[in-house]
Amino acid sequence: MRPSPPTTPRRPPGAFPPGFAWGAATAAYQIEGAAAEDGRTPSIWDTFSHTPGKVLNGDHGDVAVDHYHRFREDVRMMADLGLTSYRFSISWPRIQPTGRGPAVERGLDFYRALVDTLLEHDISPVATLYHWDLPQDLEEAGGWPVRETAYRFADYAALAARALGDRVPVWTTLNEPWCSAFLGYGSGVHAPGRTSAADSLKAAHHLNLGHGLAVGTLREVLPASAKIAVSLNLHLVRPLTDTDQDREAARRIEAVGNRIWTGPMFKGGYPADLKADTAGIVDWDELVRPGDEAEIGRPIDLLGLNYYNPTVVSAPRGDTETAEAARNDGHGDSEFSCWPGSEDVVFHLANDDVTAMGWPIDATGLSDSLIGMHRDFGLPLMVTENGAAFEDVVGPDGQVDDPERIRYVKLHLEAVAEAIAAGADVRGYYLWSLMDNFEWAYGYGKRFGIVHVDYETQQRTPKASARWYAEVIRRGGLA
Repeated sequence: MRPSPPTTPRRPPGAFPPGFAWGAATAAYQIEGAAAEDGRTPSIWDTFSHTPGKVLNGDHGDVAVDHYHRFREDVRMMADLGLTSYRFSISWPRIQPTGRGPAVERGLDFYRALVDTLLEHDISPVATLYHWDLPQDLEEAGGWPVRETAYRFADYAALAARALGDRVPVWTTLNEPWCSAFLGYGSGVHAPGRTSAADSLKAAHHLNLGHGLAVGTLREVLPASAKIAVSLNLHLVRPLTDTDQDREAARRIEAVGNRIWTGPMFKGGYPADLKADTAGIVDWDELVRPGDEAEIGRPIDLLGLNYYNPTVVSAPRGDTETAEAARNDGHGDSEFSCWPGSEDVVFHLANDDVTAMGWPIDATGLSDSLIGMHRDFGLPLMVTENGAAFEDVVGPDGQVDDPERIRYVKLHLEAVAEAIAAGADVRGYYLWSLMDNFEWAYGYGKRFGIVHVDYETQQRTPKASARWYAEVIRRGGLA
């Protein structure tokens, strides 16, 4: 991506605009626990994590970090850190257990109390409607590959918005629909663990449709002042070399990684090259009905970016080393591809400076992404996830010194400041994650939090990175 010319006066390096949201993010299944309390029924992640061999060490989110019972303590901790905003997700099966019908008031009461507690501490809530916890009943009816699920999602959005819309100023429809579609239904490394290229593309379209339908519903229910967003993990794709073959590999991955979302959401429809790449897998003319793309393209107010590392790709090389590296996409180990229509593209690590997840550290991808999104879509932006897992060690004094995480976040905040200086309208940064938690297929084996959690006692201990981030917030930027 080429940086676009500045459209606003340049700020000093490290400076952030007034009103910039300094936040942290979490997801319901990763932190709440209380998996069978107050009417909640299983989601696809409950089922998946209780299936032997699907999650490291057989871990699951039945208790997680017990946020459901400890949320007041957790909000006080957020306030102590100086957070001005908090991005959380609503558990669909907690408020609508079967994915159909009326809401369960006990489930809504939890979120009412959470939001009220945040507001009492001057922390602005950002609600995400879908962070991967589809009610198991809807999965058994076909899940996201079935069109009806999109309509059920819009109904659920209305229930949540009617209950919380007077107190939540920002609503995010979907979190990383790429993962829901292609890791959940393509490679099978995420719930529900299905492995069908065709189903993954059908799921992608119905996630898009669900987003558009939900935007329409939210506009009807929410106050006019409310902002509506979506959070995408857009891949910053770079060809390994400047050859035609590697540029073609990058085009293919960028199509199924990014433009499958941004095309219908912001550009009027699915791109022709994506359809051509995947024509042998699904019939797009049958899948996409008249009016779908207009529905998906309903205007939104904010665009969220979840960024962790760039994606470096090449055409097949045919040698053993390349074959072994083919799945260096950072998305888990599976014999099934999460890149339908481009299964032979080879992925490479951007560098050898990696986190505990094996993800390369390269903050230039964040600034490049934000500048490119500003240029291409013209929307206010938020960094809705950014962070890193490291091998944190509790010291003899009970504290956690995590200089690697401080370095990571500092580099990426510098990248955000660079994008703002280049004219990108970035409104906030949400560090992933507030607390150590259930890290999906990695169970409790990877720690992303700036707050350490002892999973046996549930004791929370802010790490050195939390104290450092609190000081950044206090100053309003990097010194």
